[in-house]
Amino acid sequence: MTRALYPGTFDPLHNGHIDIATRACRLFDDLIVAVYDVPPKKLLFSTDERVELAQAALAHLPNVSVTHYAGLTVDCARRHEVDVMVRGLRNVTDFEFEHQIHWANSQLAPDIELCCLFCPTEYAYLSATILKEVASLNGDYARWAPDNVRRALRHKFSYPDPAEPAEKMTRTQSKFTHHG
Repeated sequence: MTRALYPGTFDPLHNGHIDIATRACRLFDDLIVAVYDVPPKKLLFSTDERVELAQAALAHLPNVSVTHYAGLTVDCARRHEVDVMVRGLRNVTDFEFEHQIHWANSQLAPDIELCCLFCPTEYAYLSATILKEVASLNGDYARWAPDNVRRALRHKFSYPDPAEPAEKMTRTQSKFTHHG
């Protein structure tokens, strides 16, 4: 049985992440999506929120579980007795970064392999940073994230649900939809 770890910040999880998890769960018997607790960047969602969003978005994948971790990713991998770490690659910059991290990780945990999956072209530009920025400006990000993540982003940025009647919007919400 081969168990893999797919670590990341997932702030928030988007369709590019879901694509990588979906493809990885076909390659490995078990896939653990590990949400990094305290990355060195400003987060929009708490660790618990990111875990809940990932659990809901990945619930349709039977051999995927979601957890959180702090500290070294290789230590998390050892705790979960994984054989492989999965990473998604969008471009050459991602490749160079992941290659450098792999060299360090292979010194710390030579028994854990790295499996990089290239994202499809439709997600080659997508990052959580881009998703958050477009969402914060009330742009159209419907193709980039699952329903539960879109609802969470609307809530974080105080935008109305498009399914609700417009008269329920507050003055604060309406300033984002009318420019002029």
